[in-house]
Amino acid sequence: MSEIDKRVLKTIVETANDHFFIVSGEGRVLDISPGAEAVYGISREELLSSSVQQLQTAGVLKPSITLEVMRTRRPAQLMQVTGTGRRVIAEAYPVFVEGKLERIISRSRDLTDLQLLQDEYALLQKRFSEHLKRSQAAPDAEEQALDDALDNLQVRSGVMREIALLLKRVAPSDANVLMLGESGVGKSAFAKQLHRWSQRCDGPFIDVNCAAIPENLFESEMFGYQPGAFSGAARQGKAGLLEQAEGGTLFLDEIGELPLLMQTKLLKVIQDGSLTRLGDTRPRRVDFRLVVATNQNLAKQVEAGQFRLDLYYRLNVIPVTLPPLRERREDIPDLVEACLKRLNQRYGRQKILDTRVWSTLMGGEWPGNVRELENWLERAWLSSPTDQIEVPVFHSLAEHSYAENSPSSSPSFPTATLEPHETLKQYLARLECETLTELSKTLPSTYAIAERLGISQSSVVRRLQRYGIKLAK
Repeated sequence: MSEIDKRVLKTIVETANDHFFIVSGEGRVLDISPGAEAVYGISREELLSSSVQQLQTAGVLKPSITLEVMRTRRPAQLMQVTGTGRRVIAEAYPVFVEGKLERIISRSRDLTDLQLLQDEYALLQKRFSEHLKRSQAAPDAEEQALDDALDNLQVRSGVMREIALLLKRVAPSDANVLMLGESGVGKSAFAKQLHRWSQRCDGPFIDVNCAAIPENLFESEMFGYQPGAFSGAARQGKAGLLEQAEGGTLFLDEIGELPLLMQTKLLKVIQDGSLTRLGDTRPRRVDFRLVVATNQNLAKQVEAGQFRLDLYYRLNVIPVTLPPLRERREDIPDLVEACLKRLNQRYGRQKILDTRVWSTLMGGEWPGNVRELENWLERAWLSSPTDQIEVPVFHSLAEHSYAENSPSSSPSFPTATLEPHETLKQYLARLECETLTELSKTLPSTYAIAERLGISQSSVVRRLQRYGIKLAK
């Protein structure tokens, strides 16, 4: 390595936000970046005269990620608690020479930075909200423009109008957007509206549920593959979902379910603007706007080592939190009217709600949010023998779906009786199909369904595909 290359590498290490360790294959500390002293509470000289085994025993590294790499001979990521009481996210990578482990390169980042970013965003949100209140919401012209542009979104509550205005203002940019909120609050609907407002509105909107794709198929589905890339590959190859989003918007729902390996590959695509299909060596340029959504706490997943911190930073450019329906009840009447209109068009009858139903609608807790509200209304519509949906029908449906409107309650499973001439195998298949159909309406992912039934996630995916059942959006 030339002298100038050494100086460049030294400058990169010394000025990076991450704290670097270079360790021998036996665990001896060879070099560290200057900032590591403050984070780990021990001088550079002491660190350089120690081994990672000694540092873990002394409580400086708890646990040592380098020892994990030495044990598994594979890259690792985990949370550490340092001797100063700080929590850091650490990554480490092995360096092999002719099959022998010669070096382990690790880097860590103090999560205090992450907390400061979260606090700063919370403060900005508060100031934005206060500004809108002081100005008595947006000017009439902007309000009217928002009403005209919202299309099928039923937004009347103040908080949702603030969110819609924010999305409308950031839509012309290509900034990544992170949608947060409980399952069923409308993240997918708002992502589609953001696409319609953007300069990419003439391009495709590719909606991907990360939880619905089996892990062993994820790379080929997302990145595509060349002819003959693997057994069973299509003869002509296939463009992945990332390529299909070219010129438009890629919406990754349930991003928290993305496997760690795929997180790394997605991060590289975001950074480089290119991808390589399975079985190919030629990178392909891709150009799309990325919007992601989750009902999980990604910050906690980062702390638990389940989500990459660097990917979190990349995605968390414009974070938008959609509140649950119980916190914006003003939106319920418009949501109900729009849903009832769709049902009447779909089934070719003009049914109306009994006025006494409204008190039940407005007073419900709706733990499943908009999705649950729409499911209940469809059941009520289908169960009503007349053109008026009355209170008793609605109450029976409510009791069927959630006991006492509790978010923690499990959905009721369908009950079935053996039909005439039906075999046991046919009966069990029908019961399985009905059970999966019910769970797919109320649970957010195939992982959640698998946990509820006590089977593997891959088994759930196969069964859903067998019966043609799709998760509710």
